[in-house]
Amino acid sequence: MFGIGEFASVGRVSVRMLRRYDALGLLRPAHVDAVTGYRLYEAHQLSRLNRIVALKDLGFTLAQVQVILDEKVNTGELNGMLRLRHAELESQITADSARLRQVEARILSIEREGALPASDVQIKEIPAVRVAELTALAPDFEPESISPVVGPLFSDLVRRINAAGAATTGAGVAYYDETPDGILVHAAIPVTAALGGHDFAVLDLPGIEQAATIVHHGPMDQVMPTGEALARWIDENGYRPLGLLREVYLEVADDQENWVTELQAPVARQND
Repeated sequence: MFGIGEFASVGRVSVRMLRRYDALGLLRPAHVDAVTGYRLYEAHQLSRLNRIVALKDLGFTLAQVQVILDEKVNTGELNGMLRLRHAELESQITADSARLRQVEARILSIEREGALPASDVQIKEIPAVRVAELTALAPDFEPESISPVVGPLFSDLVRRINAAGAATTGAGVAYYDETPDGILVHAAIPVTAALGGHDFAVLDLPGIEQAATIVHHGPMDQVMPTGEALARWIDENGYRPLGLLREVYLEVADDQENWVTELQAPVARQND
């Protein structure tokens, strides 16, 4: 099962939104701890979350979304509605393009439910690494909140590393922490252990004893289906998450269609 922050991260929504869906009866947690009140979700609930967000982005009120879901609109009908909205969004101004890409990601998530071969996920150990790092706050896990923070952070970090004359030793890593004020975004790049003067943090990024990993090909605003496939695999293969995902940017090109990113989820066996 996934805590509310972990489920929000995989589903690319805000914790506040999940709490609202719970209050309205749209998406109840699979389990609520009687002592702590912690909400716990299962990976299969991503299916309902995708439908809720996709229908909301079509312009339906949450009350209308509940009626539609209770009447069990099938995937074909839902896809037809989403693709109609897709065509409408293409004609709107550039500011709407981020939302369009998220509608596409929700469509892809629905279409790929249960389609991931088990061979696409690997369990491996991630070693600790010395990194240069910058951080900034994002309001929540939604792509339109995260993407405008991550990109400038890495651009600024690369500039500062070059100005310091430091040598990088590996691919960039993004990881996240939940705080009372939002999501703390970490942009990190492995560097040589010894550095002179610099205007960025240098720290040892802890290793992960056991990580479930999967490789995503293409833009990060289309990463949801890959992240959700990883979450389903974790649930279905007897593991539980131990924290939020890391993103390792293995290949970064001018054309984001050629990007290659590894998602790393810290996990343990359910009974450990």
